[in-house]
Amino acid sequence: MAKAMSFLIILFLLALAPLCLCLKTYGGYLYPQFYDHSCPKAQEIVKSVVAKAVAREPRMAASLLRLHFHDCFVKGCDASLLLDSSGSIISEKMSLPNRNSARGFEVLDEIKSALEKECPATVSCADILALAARDSTVLTGGPTWEVPLGRRDSRGASLSGSNNNIPAPNSKFQTILTKFKLQGLDIVDLVALSGSHTIGNSRCASFRQRLYNQTGNGLPDLTLEQSYAAHLRTRCPRSGEDQNLFFLDFVSPTKFDNFYFKDLLAYEGLLSSDQILLTQNAQSMELVKQYAENNELFFQQFAKSMIKMGNISPLTDTRGEIRKNCRKINTY
Repeated sequence: MAKAMSFLIILFLLALAPLCLCLKTYGGYLYPQFYDHSCPKAQEIVKSVVAKAVAREPRMAASLLRLHFHDCFVKGCDASLLLDSSGSIISEKMSLPNRNSARGFEVLDEIKSALEKECPATVSCADILALAARDSTVLTGGPTWEVPLGRRDSRGASLSGSNNNIPAPNSKFQTILTKFKLQGLDIVDLVALSGSHTIGNSRCASFRQRLYNQTGNGLPDLTLEQSYAAHLRTRCPRSGEDQNLFFLDFVSPTKFDNFYFKDLLAYEGLLSSDQILLTQNAQSMELVKQYAENNELFFQQFAKSMIKMGNISPLTDTRGEIRKNCRKINTY
């Protein structure tokens, strides 16, 4: 009887214990307190540098958030994207999704330099990416979350992975969903994470086909609101001006909110990959409506999906390394 009572008491105490925001990975755990003893000022340093960068250029918040996404979808969240070409390494920065568009690398260099002075060879570039993405979201008015930490950096890159794994702005819905599912993400994650397009810009080259030749028949995309399309054509001609920038959410382009989803309901999503969330799948259409109606619901799911995305195949324990310079592997 005494043993049974003891067992029940233990169960009761376990039920009251706080849940740990720990994510099990192959060979180890990611958890928010990873640097509490080895580099207690790590998160403060990242936030400070990101805040200065975003104050100088508000667009930088979206750029840093995008880098985390483009890193995690190739070989996992291992900072492979940050490597420059060297020796046998061909940089992922040269891939179609990244060339002439991925940016913010100098901000990450600044963060890494500050962290190396504070606590040398301790904080990984992969964790810097994850923290910078969270801080960029918060600084622009979005939700916050505790970032599970403990990732290590890869010693290689994958140009082919970058070309093949990252959804293109003109992909069909099922193609995009398949690429998300291959990373362990579902349709809810797809719609919520697409909401990051509430901040930032896109180039004319990324959506031109919607204005002139959506399906190869010489006709524009009729799911794009026509007066909005006419406005876009004034700065995005049939040829040339590829690098001209346009707000992804023209209503509140520097504020992280749910206007992106309201834009989709008005058929004013800039990219084809945005608008098809409303037009090509019933479940994603319902999620778009819910997030457009309820900003808090969107924020809650975005935070959950960012944590989930940040747990894609991280290197932990003895795998990988802690790079001293995010642009190149360590030399021993």
